Amino acid sequence: MLRHEYSERFANPADVAHCRHLLRDGSRTFFAASLILPAGLRAPTAGLYAFCRVADDAIDQGSDGAGALSQMRARLERVLRGQPDDDAVDRVFADTVKRGAIPPAIPQALLEGFAWDVERRRYDTLAQLECYALRVAGTVGLMMALLMGVRERATLAAACDLGVAMQLTNIARDVGEDARHGRLYLPLDWLREEGIDPDLWLARPEHLPALARVIERLLGVAEALYSAAEPGISALPASCRPGMRAARLLYAEIGREVARRRFDSISQRAVVSWQRKARILADAMVGRAPKPPARARVPAPEAALLIDCAAECVAARPAPTLESTREQLRWPRIEDRITWLIDLFERLERRERARGGAVN
Repeated sequence: MLRHEYSERFANPADVAHCRHLLRDGSRTFFAASLILPAGLRAPTAGLYAFCRVADDAIDQGSDGAGALSQMRARLERVLRGQPDDDAVDRVFADTVKRGAIPPAIPQALLEGFAWDVERRRYDTLAQLECYALRVAGTVGLMMALLMGVRERATLAAACDLGVAMQLTNIARDVGEDARHGRLYLPLDWLREEGIDPDLWLARPEHLPALARVIERLLGVAEALYSAAEPGISALPASCRPGMRAARLLYAEIGREVARRRFDSISQRAVVSWQRKARILADAMVGRAPKPPARARVPAPEAALLIDCAAECVAARPAPTLESTREQLRWPRIEDRITWLIDLFERLERRERARGGAVN
């Protein structure tokens, strides 16, 4: 097999730095997990996240969502042709797509999910909601797996499950914030089963015991998906497992924080402290893996199509390998890695407090 090693210098360093800044400020949880990815994966990961973030913000925050979506689709097509716009994010993402042999259908499905946001779709059933989560987050899991050299369908399916679980966790955490923007992602049939009229509630969002039961139910689904994803994490290259297990544990902790707040996502937003994130990352680095499920989950039909596309498009190409020896030289002892992370988090928290920002 031809050996290929990712390089930190695969893109312009200034472009990569810009993408990492977007990652750090846009998703503290994902940024924390990225810190213990192999060095050669951090830049492509930042490029992937930055493109998703820029696309989401352009579509979500502008006055013309449909127009922004059309522009992002055109930008993506140029990225996929290897002719990105003169933009740091597009340049890094174009190299990321090339290095990971990412099939066009996967980032195109991501933008399809954003199109559903533009349409202000609601989801009658959990199955419909999972179709949305597959597009906006399962695709990201798939792209991350491809960057790690994954080619096996079962592991790709687990990456999808992990992405969907993270998105369901985000939905459970952000119920109030979404409602204040006129959005509702909870399964409508679950709300009606609890006696909640979706339109009336959305007109006047408030925390209700019945709503708490719906949020609890959704987090239960997310927890099952985290468990289903664990065998896939264990099948990743050894140097990649701590980072992805950290992402799995950190997002699951968001759900537990929602539970500690009695599933009230309306009057407050669940935040996991840097100290707790540091402890979770330490667990991930020493390999304290949750017990995997007894039986593997069968992917939903739409997920299976994307998984097959990913597996078939890259089958003829050798999987990139990640050099672990440099990581071992850089981190001679696990104790040094944990001490470094805790120190970093303390400095980040002090800086956030000095700036008056929320530690998220």
